[in-house]
Amino acid sequence: MLRTVKPKTARSKRALEKRAPKAVENPKKALFLRGTSCSQITQDALGDLYALRQVHAKRFQKKNAIHPFEDASSLAFFSEKNDCSLLLFGSSNKKRPHTITFARTFDYKILDMLELCLDGESFRSISQFKTQKVPVGTRPLMVFAGTAFESPVPNGFTMAKSMLIDFFRGETSDKIDVEGLRFVVVVTADEPTTAENSDDPSSKAVLRLRVYTIQTKRSGQKLPRVELEEHGPRIDFRIGRIQEPDEAMLKEALRKAKTNEERTKKNISTDIMGDKLGRIHMGKLDLSQLQTRKMKGLKRERDVLDEAETVVEEAPKRKKKVDI
Repeated sequence: MLRTVKPKTARSKRALEKRAPKAVENPKKALFLRGTSCSQITQDALGDLYALRQVHAKRFQKKNAIHPFEDASSLAFFSEKNDCSLLLFGSSNKKRPHTITFARTFDYKILDMLELCLDGESFRSISQFKTQKVPVGTRPLMVFAGTAFESPVPNGFTMAKSMLIDFFRGETSDKIDVEGLRFVVVVTADEPTTAENSDDPSSKAVLRLRVYTIQTKRSGQKLPRVELEEHGPRIDFRIGRIQEPDEAMLKEALRKAKTNEERTKKNISTDIMGDKLGRIHMGKLDLSQLQTRKMKGLKRERDVLDEAETVVEEAPKRKKKVDI
């Protein structure tokens, strides 16, 4: 039996209500952590990603002896303690240098994890690009280029697409101001190779993450000319270890709450004039059993007799011989 926590003060009651499940959840928060050994390149990459998600993110600078794929209980503890459903853990060792582990949680339990190995030679931070910086809290446009993201079978690229969308999503809104679209995140995936199943991360396909600012300039027409200028960071990843979600937990995480909103009715539409139209689907009709005669004067027997009389009347009459 699960232990229920009863709040003793009004402050604790508000805190529990804030963390309780909702029909429309709050924006996901991301927590940035580092391991006992973390290279400077990995720390710079974490800092740049934190700058892009600064409003809904927390960052810890102290070292933590955590090994996510061996024991993820520490990540679950940090997730519950800080009310964060996304975790980014940076570490570096001889076998896997410059790695960033993305983890998602559900009900403060680890749902899935993805390890991305960063290429230190091609990495460029935001400070190395002399461009106008993106305002804090701006939501980006996202572009995923590559057939690997459209694979019907779940793999590392489809998981990376899902996690990056969750990471950059931010707050949901029904209306978007075009002037607020200030930058775009482009993620490109190379074609998978034959050595994709090997344990060496350097032999796997590359996942390229680029960030560009959107600039509108005069074009002499109504529509402006749109240009992209690289903003940073420039990161090349190779997919490492993967922990897929448990089927039961994933099913529970994808379940939607029942609301009082009116559901859309099937086969009912509205035309341009505002008239409601309905479509009826009927099965195949057997017209031979269709009953059409219900009046006493239109019975089948009377119709047969009438037809017989008309045939007799239409027959030619023979002349009788008269004896004189």
